Amino acid sequence: MEPNQLNLFSDLTVTAAPRADTLVMSQDALVHWKSQILDYQQRVRENKPPLQVTLFDIAPNNYDADQIDPLLLRLVPMSFYRMPADNPGEACLYFIIDSAASVVLYVGETCRSNKRWKGIHACKDYIASYQDLNYRYGLQTAVNAAFWWDAPIDRRARQELELSLILKWRSPFNKENWERWGQPFG
Repeated sequence: MEPNQLNLFSDLTVTAAPRADTLVMSQDALVHWKSQILDYQQRVRENKPPLQVTLFDIAPNNYDADQIDPLLLRLVPMSFYRMPADNPGEACLYFIIDSAASVVLYVGETCRSNKRWKGIHACKDYIASYQDLNYRYGLQTAVNAAFWWDAPIDRRARQELELSLILKWRSPFNKENWERWGQPFG
């Protein structure tokens, strides 16, 4: 370096801003977050859409999001994917539900019900963080899965139905709803 040349960076020390290992929601914030979701989803359950009357006998549409109430489906433990299976499974829609709070947390679809959760699934991390935070504050959770087996075999039709349900229930662990509920567990 030339003796008369200025060095702009010689005394500059760059340090990163301190960052917490995890972002933690307060107990009040968590309770408020859950109650907002519960209030919204309860309104969805109570405000049934009007039935369309037809002049002709038309076969009912089994793929109508308004006919599926995840909170009425049979619950299975979240350990369901650890059970041995002799086949890859069937096409279905699945729901992750905190039955203690009566809240639909996640809506998903798969063509291989016995394989989808065996590998990496980001929702597993959200569930673990959600349960850990509730446990930290002594709040009860009962996170389970529920399956709807009448899902379309056709992937595009199944994904359209999944998206309709995600938007209807505004499930907080689905990325489509992060703007509304935030992403406190991801």
